[in-house]
Amino acid sequence: MGEVIASYRIDADDIKVAARAIAMEQSTGTWTKVSTATQEIHEKYGAKVVEVDEEAKVAKIAFPVEDFSLEIGGIPNILSIIAGNLFGLREVRAVKLLDVEFPREIVTFFQGPNFGIEGVRKLVGTSQTKRPHVGTIIKPKIGLPPERFAEVAYEAAMGGLDFIKDDETLANQDFCPLEDRVSRTMEALDRAKEETGKTCLYAVNVTSEDIVETAQLAVDNGANCLMIDVLTCGFPGLRALNRNFKLPIHVHRTMHGAITRMKNHGIAMLVFAKLVRLAGGDQLHVGCAMGKMESENFQANYNALRSEWYGLKPVFPVCSGGVHPGYVEGNVRAGGTDIVIQAGGGVHGHPLGTRAGAKAMMQAVEAVMKGIPLEEYAKEHEELRLALEKWGTQQITRYYSEEM
Repeated sequence: MGEVIASYRIDADDIKVAARAIAMEQSTGTWTKVSTATQEIHEKYGAKVVEVDEEAKVAKIAFPVEDFSLEIGGIPNILSIIAGNLFGLREVRAVKLLDVEFPREIVTFFQGPNFGIEGVRKLVGTSQTKRPHVGTIIKPKIGLPPERFAEVAYEAAMGGLDFIKDDETLANQDFCPLEDRVSRTMEALDRAKEETGKTCLYAVNVTSEDIVETAQLAVDNGANCLMIDVLTCGFPGLRALNRNFKLPIHVHRTMHGAITRMKNHGIAMLVFAKLVRLAGGDQLHVGCAMGKMESENFQANYNALRSEWYGLKPVFPVCSGGVHPGYVEGNVRAGGTDIVIQAGGGVHGHPLGTRAGAKAMMQAVEAVMKGIPLEEYAKEHEELRLALEKWGTQQITRYYSEEM
């Protein structure tokens, strides 16, 4: 049987002592010797410190596969073991789970994505071009009255976008109820498809107390994509969507910054990226090269989602947060073409409105795919020209008006 290897950056007086304390606490540990039977279990199933780099303050700990209860415990059990009580141990001042390596028997236990990158491409129609997908988030974050919401979605689709989504805060607000919102929006996207011949996915946020029931309501009203806030809802919610619905699943990472952002304490996004792939997400927010959100080691996250992994389908990395047409080239250069580039304000804030903003994003992608500088391509494409005039190609400056 294999082992799960977890890597931790540890701030402690003695890294080796702290690593042994983590290994014991997270496997068979107790603070004192007990019965002979317990000692036998510890020798057979106890985690072991297999590597310590004192200069980098990083320790690797190996957990026997037998420690994990996959059938019943699943990903919650995995997290309880590799990311449990260790954060409160007295032996450490701070500790960050940097990475986890899973053996074949654990990876293949999980189904992984139903669609993956190529499956989503087939739905949208980009299997041949292999260009980045481009999406938007309907703003404001908590939604609009359904009729207006559908109008904005229609404009975005008519501008050529591949993907439209709810924001992480939108659920079933009284002024934007899910059932009415989904039915009107899907009718609008069907109309756009009739006019353009192009499919546009709409990821409905079904994060809720009863996610299967909520997702079924979305599906009954025509949803062609589902969305989950995986950290607030939990990995079992993602697995439930993966098992019960044959639609692409877009995964938002809201709340991750509380866990991932500190350099010396918490859990790296890389770990969550791997768990999302196991649990069956088809698209995942993992940061980007250019935008408003801090992105920790985003290229490692991209690699974890897209590399060969015992046959699991790859996941579309999603680049989002303060993105506009001027950032398209930088993000494609950093992340490649198998990414989803999302712009909320960078679409709807265009001087000529949502449709023009969508066109500007698509034109930026066209320019990059053709190897033409954005400024050059903008000379013959008004929408892109106006977007670059407004936002440029430099680091974003956030702006909050007094009226907001």
